[in-house]
Amino acid sequence: MAAERDAPPLRGGPKMAGGGEPEPGPELERVVEALELLLRPPPPPAGPGERDGEAGPGPEGALRPETLRSNAAALEERLRRVPGWAALRGLRDTVLAQAPVLAAGAASEAEPGWAAACGLLALLLCLKERLAALAAAPAARGTGPGAAPPPSADTLSVAQGRAVGRALRAAVGLGLVPYLPPGVGQRPGPPVPPPPATRGVRLHAVTTALAQLAQHPSLGAPLLARHLGLILAGLCLLGHGPAALSEGVSDAERARCRDALQHILDRVYQPLAVRELLVLQGRPKQSPPSPGEETKPALARAPAWLRRLCGQLLSERLMKPNGVQAVVRGVMEGAGGGAGAEAAAVDWRKCDAVAKILASCPQQCLSLEDYYNLVCPQILDLLHIQDKQTARQFQRVATATLLTMAKEHPQLAEKHLLQPLLAPLLRCSEAAELAMEELSAGTVLVTEAELSSCVEDVLKVYVVGNDSSSVLLGSLQSVLGVVFSLYSFAKQNVSYLRSPCQEILLWFLEKSEREASLAVLEGFAGLNSSVRSLHSRCQFRAGAEGGATIAVEETVSDEDEALYQKVSSEQCRVENLVELLSHCQKSGLAGDFFIRCLKALTRVAAEDEVASKSAAVPGGSLLELEQYHAAQRRKLLVLQLVATLCESVSDTVFTDVAQVEEFVAATLQRACISPARGPGAAAEAQTLAMAMGLVAAMLGGAVQLQSSDFAVLKRLVPLLEELSRTYPEPLTQELATDLRVAICTHGAFRPDTVGAAADGVLGKKPGPGVQSPASIPSGAPSPGGGCSSPVAPRERSEEQSTCHEPDTTSPAPAPCADSPAPAGLQELLVSAYDPQPPSRAAALRHLASLITHRDPEALQLQEKLLQVFLENMQHEDAYVYLSAIQGVALLSSEYPERILPVLLARYGCPVQGTEDTAATVTRMKLGEVLMRVTRALGDMVFQHREPLVQAFLRGARDPDGALRASSLSNLGELCQRLGFQLGSIIQEVTSCLTAVAKTDPEAEVRRAAVHVVVLLLRGLSEKATEVLRDVLRDLYCLLKHVVATEPDGATVLHAQLALEELDAVMRRVLFPPQTLEKKIVVLP
Repeated sequence: MAAERDAPPLRGGPKMAGGGEPEPGPELERVVEALELLLRPPPPPAGPGERDGEAGPGPEGALRPETLRSNAAALEERLRRVPGWAALRGLRDTVLAQAPVLAAGAASEAEPGWAAACGLLALLLCLKERLAALAAAPAARGTGPGAAPPPSADTLSVAQGRAVGRALRAAVGLGLVPYLPPGVGQRPGPPVPPPPATRGVRLHAVTTALAQLAQHPSLGAPLLARHLGLILAGLCLLGHGPAALSEGVSDAERARCRDALQHILDRVYQPLAVRELLVLQGRPKQSPPSPGEETKPALARAPAWLRRLCGQLLSERLMKPNGVQAVVRGVMEGAGGGAGAEAAAVDWRKCDAVAKILASCPQQCLSLEDYYNLVCPQILDLLHIQDKQTARQFQRVATATLLTMAKEHPQLAEKHLLQPLLAPLLRCSEAAELAMEELSAGTVLVTEAELSSCVEDVLKVYVVGNDSSSVLLGSLQSVLGVVFSLYSFAKQNVSYLRSPCQEILLWFLEKSEREASLAVLEGFAGLNSSVRSLHSRCQFRAGAEGGATIAVEETVSDEDEALYQKVSSEQCRVENLVELLSHCQKSGLAGDFFIRCLKALTRVAAEDEVASKSAAVPGGSLLELEQYHAAQRRKLLVLQLVATLCESVSDTVFTDVAQVEEFVAATLQRACISPARGPGAAAEAQTLAMAMGLVAAMLGGAVQLQSSDFAVLKRLVPLLEELSRTYPEPLTQELATDLRVAICTHGAFRPDTVGAAADGVLGKKPGPGVQSPASIPSGAPSPGGGCSSPVAPRERSEEQSTCHEPDTTSPAPAPCADSPAPAGLQELLVSAYDPQPPSRAAALRHLASLITHRDPEALQLQEKLLQVFLENMQHEDAYVYLSAIQGVALLSSEYPERILPVLLARYGCPVQGTEDTAATVTRMKLGEVLMRVTRALGDMVFQHREPLVQAFLRGARDPDGALRASSLSNLGELCQRLGFQLGSIIQEVTSCLTAVAKTDPEAEVRRAAVHVVVLLLRGLSEKATEVLRDVLRDLYCLLKHVVATEPDGATVLHAQLALEELDAVMRRVLFPPQTLEKKIVVLP
């Protein structure tokens, strides 16, 4: 027999058993050969695709009715006549005797498809029986010590597994698919002829046979992996479908089908079961097809009974242990990982759909409370998935589910989701009921892993979820004090928790109502009890992996040490609060909090005024004494907070006129309550003068005021009137009266006193948010160039040109001429604003020579000189602005710590009120100044490496192409000055160069980016493989991309030069030059 001679060697069968013989029966190769014979295609030979058996479910394309009849006849002939096939014939007769429907179908010749399906199922059942018999045989022993154990006797070879898989597909396609009604497990394909009246009987026979095959591991794995949906469809129809669709099936058989359905669903991989049930359930009626699916064959909609049944079965999957993860995986794993997983994570619609499923309580659950108690811990577990490919999907689904539950059932969500989520933080807050007496010092309350996981979960749910509902804000507020304490601890130590804690705090302050945010900030400072801080007996400790732990604090016996720790912790808390506020200036929160602190300071002044009049002494009662000490502590906190805010907050703390009005009103009210007298009279008087001068500057044109702004300023009228009547200083009374008149007339009438006060403020920058008013002496020059007001930049007018630029027709004196300066130096400052360019340039050169010779009088006015040089840099004459550039460079090289931050700030932000072209030219001039400073600093430039590189990187993203090219050129020269020792910022530099070289629309900018790469490779030489180790491959890919796709010839030339340089470097590294040398050794 040719088939027997060509049969592949088998790994199972009686000959491979090393010990006992299995029970007599057909060999596995006989059963597999019979399956192949029954599915043998007609000549010509089948193609590779058919040989591999990749056809889908349904009737095999090459197996026509004539082919099926001939194959069945050939098999019957071989079973009757060929020796060695009698055992298989006897086993098949035994199997068919137990399945009369299959026996009748196999003998039928009128329906070749049904006959072939019955024959295949009979042979597969024979194979199952034979595999079971081989598995029961004694296991074979190894050939020797150290040899690999032989496979089990019932193991199928690769060729046999391929043949069995093809037989399973044919059996399902010929015996199951034609008898399923429309909408029940149907796949798109050619129309199937209507089934005969014996649909129910045949469907039950095929489904029962497939269920039996699924019980064997070797046959169930490929069967359930490929045809689970169709098998479930058949079992659902027989066990739960209408009786009309399963005629001839008894109630007992239907019950067995229901049991088989549950058994298969419990046995298979649960996400696979969920996915197949969702497919059986079909899409909702209201859901229109997506554009990509319009060309696909339409699927029949599932009947109502099947949709309800699939919903019940899905709910059962969900209610099982780890059911939430199974449902999520079943829906999301269709992406297939990799790029598909990323696409699924971006598909927020799918994530929201899964979230709605999880948030809805199924009908099988007795109560909503029980459902939340069951699934909420599983939802929280989704936040801790470690697989990177699926973690993003699971976290998004978990966040969406939590937010949905919080909206629908806030009380249950807070009990079962939010409180367990925040449990590590709640455990150590002031509200926690801890038996501290029973806990020894050093006992760890929250481990490092638990605290880190909690902070990350809060960041994912609250910040990334970004839902500002009252439930979420209220729950987060209960632990904000602990988060702020952790933030302060992380600021003092090296910890990765600092950034997430800061993001959590800023998110809450941004999303909450303004009053709630201000109350929370006061709670952080210790002014109220709106937030629950860390328990007094708890403290943070540094963790072993860069995190933190919370442990019981050790008792400090030394009172001085305890007092020092308390004072230092309060000081640190205030400093960290101010640092946090520095990120809230654009939203106006920092300005509002600053004003509230000033109002609190006013109340402190009023209380002190009352106390000084009454001269009250605290009574002897302990309660009264505690209240007195609490009031004194609050006063000290307010003073400390105001002082720290004045020192740390920038001059853009106020973002609108209303905030400036509130600031001035607080100052005026404090002056009305407590007039300046005593030791602090000078500071109080100067603060009042600064506030009133600020109003005068606004009325004088420093800010373009609208009618609505005057309505806000009119709130100051009663305070100004009271000040004009009660303040002891006559000049202040007069200025208050004039300001009141100017405000009431909307600036139409402005006495000279208002203009003088405005000039004083514009000439001497008060900076209410920069430093304490008491620290500004009268007549001192402004440290930042004096023509800016404390209002936000968007509301500043062109006060620089108003204050400093002289008229082109007549010479004007230098700005702020009331500052102390010698007569000769004063003449130079006046000449620096001469309308004639030669005179102006000569004055600038003379001032630069004074700096070079370190003239003491000139160095005392370094800030004034910087202001003069910077303003002359905007001049159109090249001789003038080059002289100014030289002066700024000399001044910066002498005082880099003071001047460089100012230059970098101006380079990053153009001057307000100037045109775009002029601002770009000025910034390019500043870039030249910065490069001259780096040349002058020499090796000292390393101290300022990161701010310089960051400034040029920001300039490389400017909208103006010339500035981008200039910034990249400066970056290349800076790298040379640094000796190409960029350290950790090398990643940022290479990322910027790659983005510019690939995406910038202007050729000269791309050319500059590639030129920087050439400088890097040429300057580093052999060190390139060490310094650029992490980014060398990216640079090589960038250069190849430029050579292949760049249209500009000069840029391509630069890239080719860089590639040649890189090639030379790699050759020197890989093939170092051989040096021939002779070594002479003198023996002793």
